[in-house]
Amino acid sequence: MKFKAAVLRQSGLPRPYAGSRPLAIETVEAPQPAAGEVIVAIKAASLCHSDLSVVNGDRAWPMPIVPGHEASGVVAEVGPGVHSVKPGDHVALIFLTQCGECEHCIEGRPSLCARGTQANREGRLLTGGPRLRLDGQAVHHHMGLSAFAEYALVSEKSLVKIPEDLPFVEASLFGCAVMCGAGTALYSAGIRPGQSVAVFGLGGVGLSAVLGAVTAGAARIVAVDPSEEKLALAKSLGATDGVTALGAGAAQTVRELTGGGVDHAIDTSSSLDGFGSAFEATRRGGSTVTTSLTNPSQTFSFPVARIVAEARTIKGSYIGTCVPGRDIPAFIRLYRQGRMPVDRLVTRTLKLEQINEAFDALSDAKVVRQVIIF
Repeated sequence: MKFKAAVLRQSGLPRPYAGSRPLAIETVEAPQPAAGEVIVAIKAASLCHSDLSVVNGDRAWPMPIVPGHEASGVVAEVGPGVHSVKPGDHVALIFLTQCGECEHCIEGRPSLCARGTQANREGRLLTGGPRLRLDGQAVHHHMGLSAFAEYALVSEKSLVKIPEDLPFVEASLFGCAVMCGAGTALYSAGIRPGQSVAVFGLGGVGLSAVLGAVTAGAARIVAVDPSEEKLALAKSLGATDGVTALGAGAAQTVRELTGGGVDHAIDTSSSLDGFGSAFEATRRGGSTVTTSLTNPSQTFSFPVARIVAEARTIKGSYIGTCVPGRDIPAFIRLYRQGRMPVDRLVTRTLKLEQINEAFDALSDAKVVRQVIIF
């Protein structure tokens, strides 16, 4: 089948993207789904900082590629042997396919799936590929999804069924922003009732971490971001305090607000300054958890003795340590109960043809979540 998709041939083009146009709307072709594969009609696809890292070159991916990894849609066609979904089912897309067979999956840690990670790095599906074509040339898959398109050919293990009355725009956020943010607060950080937490960086993941901290019962939630508008939104979602900064002064302010530092600091800033501030904002015995995927060439240093003498913990969090089949339905239930208002993270909706301008807005940190609707 043939359909429209946003194709990236070269990363690192200069800004503004509205001028350099790194993403071109092209007609790509996908084959019929093979065994274990599904074609999904994309209904909503959200822009995330991880997508920006593909466009600006911070993360290396094989080219050409169709980006997009946070989306929802309707199953259009299934391949042989697919039993978990059927045509007409509404689904959220998951950006790391869990094979269910590697040592990490068997251990109950699908967020570390070895086979899914390798397939993502190679720009293909778990089932093979790359499977997309443009003028006879292979086009790579972004995180097994390539959701900035009218249709996506994916592994059935990249899908979680969702209620049919859940709006697609809101549904698109559950596969990435909500899992990475709320999951990090609940699982990776393991916030307990009454504890204190600071969240550095208030994009979709950071604000979802605020929602997760509220759900966990944190008594003090300090939101940290340069944007007054995002701080106001964080407070309306349950943050108790706001700090207008990310750099050197932010950590000291958080420490002063909390009488020596927080139990948990969550960094979603995608910057070394944000991570460094998060580390310095934690108290003795506290934990610093980061979701930031900065350029691999960037490094951070600190005295190892502090980790020991202050009993600090530093952790990375991927997909919020979530089990998608368990946690997406749970988060959706919380949303429908009014306890996790994910819909308030949506800044605006737009068309696929506006995608380059949307990446400019994301680069300028002027938005939380922009959602392309089809």
